[in-house]
Amino acid sequence: MAGHTHESNKRIWIVLAILSIITAVEVGLGIVKPDALHLHGPGTSWLNWIFIILTLAKAYYIAWAFMHLEGEKKWFRRSIVWTGVFLICYLLFIVLLEGDYLYDTLAPLIKW
Repeated sequence: MAGHTHESNKRIWIVLAILSIITAVEVGLGIVKPDALHLHGPGTSWLNWIFIILTLAKAYYIAWAFMHLEGEKKWFRRSIVWTGVFLICYLLFIVLLEGDYLYDTLAPLIKW
């Protein structure tokens, strides 16, 4: 039983370290906001795409570690992960497309 507790504590620290590193990178980029990343990418700036990708990586790792997906069967993991990936991609597409449409439509009326 003691060996299991040690492995469990080690895993918690590894998860904490990985999530902390990703969060530190996000906070650092949010504070610094490098000018090179403000170039307009597909739908939004590259800085926003980095934030989206890092947030998705964190969400995936949280589901993997805390929902114990690594111990599940392959088809079950895929059904959960791919459903989430599809819904998030669809949401991003709609938000970026409609946001661009609203910006183009309201640009003559509103001073951004």
